Amino acid sequence: MNFFNSILCILSFLNNTIAFAPLQGVTVKSVDKNVDVDLGSFLSSEKSLLILGTYAADFNAIEYAQRLRYYMPKLRAECGIEKFGLVLNCNPAAAKAMCKAVDLSTDEVQLFIDPTGKAGRTFGVGRGWQPDNEDINPFLKLFGMLWGLGAWATLPAVIGGYIGNPFTSQKWIEDAFVVGMKQGRWPDNAIELNEADGSIKSNKFKDLPLVGSWGRPPLELATLRLQSMMGISLKQWDELAPDEESLQSGVLTQLGGCVVCNEGGEAIYEWRDPGICAVANFEDILKELKNTN
Repeated sequence: MNFFNSILCILSFLNNTIAFAPLQGVTVKSVDKNVDVDLGSFLSSEKSLLILGTYAADFNAIEYAQRLRYYMPKLRAECGIEKFGLVLNCNPAAAKAMCKAVDLSTDEVQLFIDPTGKAGRTFGVGRGWQPDNEDINPFLKLFGMLWGLGAWATLPAVIGGYIGNPFTSQKWIEDAFVVGMKQGRWPDNAIELNEADGSIKSNKFKDLPLVGSWGRPPLELATLRLQSMMGISLKQWDELAPDEESLQSGVLTQLGGCVVCNEGGEAIYEWRDPGICAVANFEDILKELKNTN
């Protein structure tokens, strides 16, 4: 019996040592099962991707979910990722509503909530402008971040949505557009769908002279962000907004991040958002993971 107990202790020790150390012992609540989940353990049993999101109405959280919806099949087939997780700083109803708004299947993604944002802060995400100054209204802090205060990459990311990118294709934008159109969100005339099967017939951004052949044409991403802002963030604000406890914890200005771990809990990709709309580029994730295979 003593020998058997010793083996169990050794196995338990090994299991703890291979857990992703920065999040070992940090728990979030599973929306589906309503149980606490240790994120260090979540990232250790299989090759896994975890997004440390923001509150449900936030641009970054919405954009992470939109990108994840499109890239999950590629990440699974081309990079061998077996498990996906999304943490949102909100209540269960808000988390479900946001996933429904972007048509992200919670059968394929494990959805977690962390209303006070502790997991993200432990991972080291940015906390925005003046996070510890209780004399400044959280919404004023957020306004300052829109101009780059405490979030230096916000303006480059926002401006980049307008000017486009001639090199790297971003097919997830079309996919997110179609989801928004099918759910009745405006603008709804940038992409034309085939009536028979709902597939994309034409993308008006790709019809622009000179720049329509770019990987990401000008205005395409900016227009999607407008659609998301009007149709999700603002229209569903009462349903998705952080509650008072979350506001007091600083989640309104807290940024997000992303980590991919191998089967042993070793991080093979990490990202921490440097600003609003400056989330992880999943094309970069694909390239980096393929190089590590």
